[in-house]
Amino acid sequence: MASRARGSHSGGETLFAAAARNDPSAKAHVPLAERMRPHRLEELVGQAHLFGPNKLLTRAIAGDRLPSMILWGPPGVGKTTLGRIVAEGTKAEFVLFSAVLGSLADLRQIVGEARERLDYHGKRTIVFVDEIHRFNKAQQDAFLPHVEAGTITLIGATTENPSFAVNAALLSRCKVFRLEQLDEKELTSLLERALADEGRGLGARKVRATPDALTAIARLARGDARRALTTLETTVDYLDTAGEQELTADAVIAGQSHDPLLYDKAGEEHYNVVSAFIKSMRGSDPDAAVYWMMRMLDAGDDPLFVLRRMLIFASEDVGNADPRALMVVEAADSAFRRIGMPEGLYAMAQAATYLAATVKSNAAGKAWQRARALIEQHGALPVPKKLRNAVTSLMKNEGYGQGYKYAHDFEGGVVPGETYLPEALVGEAIYEPADRGEEARIRTRIEGLRAAVQEKKENSE
Repeated sequence: MASRARGSHSGGETLFAAAARNDPSAKAHVPLAERMRPHRLEELVGQAHLFGPNKLLTRAIAGDRLPSMILWGPPGVGKTTLGRIVAEGTKAEFVLFSAVLGSLADLRQIVGEARERLDYHGKRTIVFVDEIHRFNKAQQDAFLPHVEAGTITLIGATTENPSFAVNAALLSRCKVFRLEQLDEKELTSLLERALADEGRGLGARKVRATPDALTAIARLARGDARRALTTLETTVDYLDTAGEQELTADAVIAGQSHDPLLYDKAGEEHYNVVSAFIKSMRGSDPDAAVYWMMRMLDAGDDPLFVLRRMLIFASEDVGNADPRALMVVEAADSAFRRIGMPEGLYAMAQAATYLAATVKSNAAGKAWQRARALIEQHGALPVPKKLRNAVTSLMKNEGYGQGYKYAHDFEGGVVPGETYLPEALVGEAIYEPADRGEEARIRTRIEGLRAAVQEKKENSE
């Protein structure tokens, strides 16, 4: 379903809605978060990385020359608000298209009108799609030729990672802007504005708020402006019933019937829980590991994402201390893909508890990081001639392959004192195994091999 809004009206607003907005009795029934929604870019709180004086988005909005874009961020950070601000200021035709109710027939009608508007009047059309991730592949594909041809400018808003939620072809034609959660200072500023505003906010109710109260609300909101304003409004309503006008931290707590379990797959709490899961495995706590894993899964996280994190962990945090760890997680990943939910939880729990309980080492990760640092420091050092393949007679004449010793011809499959690094790096210890688990045995062996190299070097000197 689509609704149209010209530059002088907020997106999709009907005449009846406009009348209600200006009616004081109707305004009382509009939620505070909606009443306080910014109408101009200067009123927008947060997102300084996007709306600084010389930022691309600021200049594009001011110049009314917006590219097709995807606005990505958690709830309550201003995605829909930004769309409405564009609607207020643009000279283009602004069309709201519902990702839930809209159909391909509606889209064809919008595109037809946009083409006619552009051809006969030279006027652009901006189509704003809230929750664009709700579109299926066919619906997203339907936008492609019209965005590419410039018939419409698409603005999509989503709480999901566009890399997964938006088709790659459509994504490549759009600029992605990441909107961040609001910090406590920004939320507090928004709350103060709402308390002071007599026209749209709560100023007429003359409520006095302590700094601790506003901080408490900001923390409860966890970066969500809509949630912060809703909490403020319900708390002030609670004060009214008690006949009080001072907003304190205690009143904030009393005004909340409960604090719901927060988990937003695209928001901060998602990353908090993922972090807790990984750190519990690293800290060898299988109880906590399986708890945090189930927190993610019960909140709707993709099990394949959780398995992917465990695959990374098996090499990053366990490594050669227990090489079986990677095989256990690979088997769990394979089993889950075959049997799905809920039975796949058995394999996932087995993998998570194994990773948490087994011995740990981050030596493999440190090894590639040291190797990269040496490459950055020394550049592309030449391969020693003894290690090069002499595939032509010219290469043989140049000494390629000369002096190479075949390791399997020697006792233990090792050439005593032989080196394989570039000459400038001989003696560098890139991989330093831990003294735990299987790496303890590896460490002993490698130390013996390195000692032989050092002895050979000293004898040659």
